Amino acid sequence: MYHSIKRIFDFMAAICGVIILSPVMLVIAILIKVEDHGPVFYKQVRVGKNGKKFKMYKFRSMFVNADKMLSKLKEQNDVEGPMFKMKDDPRITKVGHFIRKHSLDELPQFLNVIKGDMSLVGPRPPLPSEVAEYSDYDKQRLYVTPGCTGLWQATERNEVGFSEMVQLDIQYIQRASFMFDLWIIWKTVEIIIKPNGSY
Repeated sequence: MYHSIKRIFDFMAAICGVIILSPVMLVIAILIKVEDHGPVFYKQVRVGKNGKKFKMYKFRSMFVNADKMLSKLKEQNDVEGPMFKMKDDPRITKVGHFIRKHSLDELPQFLNVIKGDMSLVGPRPPLPSEVAEYSDYDKQRLYVTPGCTGLWQATERNEVGFSEMVQLDIQYIQRASFMFDLWIIWKTVEIIIKPNGSY
């Protein structure tokens, strides 16, 4: 019952989100285009429920050649484990710094929710390269549909490492309910207004 209602809620809420936030999304798109004339959106292959791959949409917050620069920055990873995070990542644009800090780069993921690839709330969808390094314990994150936000994003974010993120995701999976989802969405809105340790 919960999962059926969740899918209906996700679909309707994502459509409302696109309509209501379209002026904000238009401004962000213009700012990204004006800054370096590159693409507004960034598509990246991620791994969803049961290992199914899909293309996730985001506002581009990095320079166009960011993926090519990654290999040179691997040793400066601020997070232990397969996930890459760098606090002072030189690949991030000026507009990118702002939209990442306030989690606005994630808004195009409403399209992924409408398509059914993602939910509003769930574990962060990992990269295939990250999943390749997962233990059986880590793979429990893939039991459910990934989300635009989740318990990790709404609470600890980059204040904790990979193993702690996995623990929070598994905790969410075990406690998942409609009210818990609404609480996480509310905490996410608070973070957009008053950012936590996002980068």
